[in-house]
Amino acid sequence: MTDFAADITKAYAVDGPFVDLGRGVLGDETHPDAMVRVPLAMMNRHGLIAGATGTGKTRTLQLLAEQLSAHGVPCLVADVKGDLSGLADPGDPSPDGPAAGRAAKLGVPYEPTGFPVEYLALGGIGTGVPVRATISDFGPQLLAKILGANETQEQSLQLVFHYADTNGLPLLDLSDLRALLQFLDSEDGKDELEGIGGLASSTVGVLLRSLIGLEMGGGNEFFGEPQFDIADLLRTADDGRGVISCLELPGVQDKPQLFSTALMWLLAELFETLPEAGDLPKPKLAFFFDEAHLLFADCTDAFLQSVVQTVRLIRSKGVGVFFVTQTPKDVPGDVLAQLGNRVQHALRAFTPDDAKALKASVGTFPRSDLYDLEELLPQLGIGEAIVTVLDENGVPTPVVQTKLSAPRSRMAPTDDLTAAVAASPLQERYGTRLDSESAREILAARLEEPEPEPEAPAEPAAERVPYPDAPQAPPRRKSPAGDAVGGGTGAIGDFLKSRQGRTLKRKVVRGVFGMLRKRL
Repeated sequence: MTDFAADITKAYAVDGPFVDLGRGVLGDETHPDAMVRVPLAMMNRHGLIAGATGTGKTRTLQLLAEQLSAHGVPCLVADVKGDLSGLADPGDPSPDGPAAGRAAKLGVPYEPTGFPVEYLALGGIGTGVPVRATISDFGPQLLAKILGANETQEQSLQLVFHYADTNGLPLLDLSDLRALLQFLDSEDGKDELEGIGGLASSTVGVLLRSLIGLEMGGGNEFFGEPQFDIADLLRTADDGRGVISCLELPGVQDKPQLFSTALMWLLAELFETLPEAGDLPKPKLAFFFDEAHLLFADCTDAFLQSVVQTVRLIRSKGVGVFFVTQTPKDVPGDVLAQLGNRVQHALRAFTPDDAKALKASVGTFPRSDLYDLEELLPQLGIGEAIVTVLDENGVPTPVVQTKLSAPRSRMAPTDDLTAAVAASPLQERYGTRLDSESAREILAARLEEPEPEPEAPAEPAAERVPYPDAPQAPPRRKSPAGDAVGGGTGAIGDFLKSRQGRTLKRKVVRGVFGMLRKRL
């Protein structure tokens, strides 16, 4: 045991600041001298927290977020079940409580502490400061993921976004997108995309039907203005601790496509916004992506490539991403290869599929001379895990069975979430939904202007020649989008070709996932 403790302490030794995960275990004994630590500078090398339901993944996430906050690192955590809101409150002070008991076993001090927390909610669904995004900013790939679109439909959405960008039509919410899809499928709009591939009516029909499901599934609340400013995730409190932004998701638990893709949008916003920073002594932000398997379910190749690109490159912008899921096989190999810090809780092997998943999970860890991982993983208790991280030189540490430390904050929901949200400084900025002028309104206003009457020519002095009445403009009718349009190529098309329409056009650059590229 003495050699074990010395070997583990040496392998996990850190000269600078660190995150303390717990103490090493060999056989049935926990060794308080076998300290398992992660260098703070390595927390932007990404990580994986995995394990079966009820094995302690959420508490591991809570433990990491607390220590990062204490080091001045802001965090974003996805609170799917609602039990992370207790991060703001001190933990159970009782010496007989589970947290104090765990600390005593590990030989570490236990000081109940609350942390600075900001509560967010997608579109205000649930209790939290509303997080919204505009359709234009969200981009075609992420939107296609929420809609469950195939590759052809995703490419069609890219054409629609290209048309809106080129013609300066802001797509703020789902009604704007619906109106534009209907126009482009109408007689007046079909020619608009003819030169770049066109838009099949059958594809438009599928997308419109999918929009109905999204509208009923939280899309009306999430898409719109004011859009959430990603800089508000990077705040520190007055005492220097990082603010933990807790995205409350119980209200959208039954909308997994929406919340998983919205989390990816927030991560991609960070990627597009933050400048290159290189290797930093500590991350600018730690991003905890819970229920990560939902992100990769039924995704297109283009979407997966964008995820891989984002995860691979965002490290150099100072952001560490931790995926939280049940088994490593839930994460595609190209993404899993980027995750340097691993905390694997227990896996159960009740079925043949479970046994196969267990074997695959073991294959993602370095070989160990101390443990038979295939035998050990199903036997781990709650709050225990197999750990390997990157040391200060970026080299993977030996695998060690670890009894994890208990969080110092409350391991239950906070008592008065509503009051905390009402007191937030962000509530004034994001609490009230805006209804800005967008694609529909701009075009509708232009099309409702009366046609100018032609001026009659000057009458000759010698003879009065009656001038015939000016011909009446063709009667306006309603387009499928519900806006009045004229004949010929359509008043919308005519307007976009007009002088006023051309002034709306702008050059738009899109980056990862087809999102709007930000200018710093």
